Amino acid sequence: MGKQLDGKAALVTGAASGIGKAIALLYAQHGARVLVSDIDADKGQQVVDDIKKAGGEARFFRADVAQAAQCEQLVQEAVSAFGQLDIACNNAGIGGELNKVGDYSLDGWQKVIDINLNSVFYCLKYELGVMKKGASIINMASILGQVGTAYSPAYATAKHAVVGLTKSAALEYATAGIRINAVGPGYIDTPLLQALPDNQRKDLIALHPIGRLGEAEEVAELVLWLSSDKASFTTGAYYPVDGGYLAR
Repeated sequence: MGKQLDGKAALVTGAASGIGKAIALLYAQHGARVLVSDIDADKGQQVVDDIKKAGGEARFFRADVAQAAQCEQLVQEAVSAFGQLDIACNNAGIGGELNKVGDYSLDGWQKVIDINLNSVFYCLKYELGVMKKGASIINMASILGQVGTAYSPAYATAKHAVVGLTKSAALEYATAGIRINAVGPGYIDTPLLQALPDNQRKDLIALHPIGRLGEAEEVAELVLWLSSDKASFTTGAYYPVDGGYLAR
């Protein structure tokens, strides 16, 4: 199979680990030049080093995407480094505080909304200012962008809003030839979930009819397709990759 992203320039936020890392590595494997961004400079640079060792091209740029000015700088860095920006995956996010709505801290709420929602708006704002016809943006939502859950009201609210923002932006930029879609992962087998007690892991697995947790690479494969010209008629959509979670 040929490389799907030859000649493309991409940026990925939250790319130092987990899903973001898998996306950055797969983008590079398929020929994209990748700007890796995260607040963790050491792990982010390691992703860049891994890409380069495999023969790809990548750079690291530290950005706190909860800050609008840093999102603008991030996009400017991509254009400065590669001369263009064809693909963006706005992936950075946090789980946040676990609490009931009535007990949720104001600071905890603001932090989740800033990182999981406002950052997507900021990135979109500046990405759309430099992108041209044929570009693709993928916003990382969640299964909780479609359903609720107890004790994570800020997260579920932010991810629902990301889906709405994606649909609205897709309608606005469709005639410009810029595609914008959202991806909704189920529970993915990251180091955080691997550290859970066995009974909690079993409970999470039981929520997925397929009988297991997802892998970051499985999410990355869907993002790759949406980023490529193979998805040229796809915009304004929300794609779960959830082992059947939402089909229950």
